[in-house]
Amino acid sequence: MSKPVIDLITNTNIPPTPPIWLMRQAGRYLPEYRDTRAIAGGFLDLCYNPILAEEVTLQPIRRYGFDAAIVFADILLIPQAMGQKLWFETGEGPRLDPISSGSSLSLARTRAHLAPICETLSRLTTSLPSETTLIGFAGAPWTVATYMVAGRGTPDQAPARHLADTNPDAFQEIIDMLVEATITYLADQIAAGADMIQIFESWAASLRGADFERWCVQPVKAIIAGLRDKGLTTPVIGFPRGAHGGLGVYASTVGCDVLALDTDVDRQAVRDECGADVVLQGNLDPKILVAGGAALDAAVDAILDDFKDQRFIFNLGHGIVPQTPPEHVAQLVARIRGQN
Repeated sequence: MSKPVIDLITNTNIPPTPPIWLMRQAGRYLPEYRDTRAIAGGFLDLCYNPILAEEVTLQPIRRYGFDAAIVFADILLIPQAMGQKLWFETGEGPRLDPISSGSSLSLARTRAHLAPICETLSRLTTSLPSETTLIGFAGAPWTVATYMVAGRGTPDQAPARHLADTNPDAFQEIIDMLVEATITYLADQIAAGADMIQIFESWAASLRGADFERWCVQPVKAIIAGLRDKGLTTPVIGFPRGAHGGLGVYASTVGCDVLALDTDVDRQAVRDECGADVVLQGNLDPKILVAGGAALDAAVDAILDDFKDQRFIFNLGHGIVPQTPPEHVAQLVARIRGQN
């Protein structure tokens, strides 16, 4: 059976209804996810348990019939695999022991450490419906490095920007190690059965000009080139969240097949800039999904109208937030598929 997401990318035809999946579609807004996480004992325990990670990946597919499933994991598993201590504080998010160079990191055990994620993907190749695209992912090096240097998420990524400004060689060492580890990790995900890959550049907004080119564009370009050098033609979604203009140039430079758009993007401008060659993805505001009702219907209709002549995957401009009512997600899917 064909897969609507892959068919959209490999063909030039525009389907009457765009395929849909949502970032963080497996998550805390679903009661079944919360039940499974309680069984796992903790977030990282869930990530590294292939049976339970498979289950939470399947949950939104069972409930909503999305056209794609994204494997349940986290972008910070790579630094942990490289030897950096990682833990999650309840209600506060990830914590790492901060670093200022790559001297404490190693690539020697990354593949073995991340093998459970690939096992989850392998399991999903047989448990997902045959028409559902299976997406693997990783964080982009700049975004992952911001957590590694600061030891946590920061509002403006100042610690990483400071290190990049004051000791660019040390920061480049971290980035280069992340590029190498990510190429291997994504290649292993593809070997395990991923039909498609997304690279999350969640903190692109904090860089501009030459810094954006060096720390955001070039590392992602190197990752995609590394996959192609291995003979892997698997489609790649690039998501430079908050990037300041030039998204068409970003897509063509890094070599991604799909460009994911954040909430604040001018859809008309991006469509005009990218033309028909780039598949676009996005960009509903997650807050509107929380609101639901007429506001949600109107926002969905506006996006569908803006991209009616474009190859397009419906998604959010960022991930689903925990307070999202599950019935609003059902409303969204029904609206896109012309069922309400």
